[in-house]
Amino acid sequence: MSTLHVLSHSPFTDSRLGSCLRLLGSEDALLLCGDAVHAVQPRSLPLEALEERGDSLRLFLLDEDLQARGLECPAWATSVDYPAFVELSIRYDKVNTWL
Repeated sequence: MSTLHVLSHSPFTDSRLGSCLRLLGSEDALLLCGDAVHAVQPRSLPLEALEERGDSLRLFLLDEDLQARGLECPAWATSVDYPAFVELSIRYDKVNTWL
């Protein structure tokens, strides 16, 4: 069963990103929104953790939040808008929001 994991908290203030990465299954995806998009800051430990997952990680980032924080989507990830976010939540069997 595939799960879309949604993170919105900064990876610099808590450990949700690391916990989520440990639990991701082979059919799962990760959507970063809100302050969680800070995980793609260049030369950061959270970015290294994401990159270590290699080609197996399906990573999506909410474009509006990237723009608001002056960040760019890495070439190996996918930037999505709100309608695409809704589409992702329908495509996966479950949605797990890490509150």
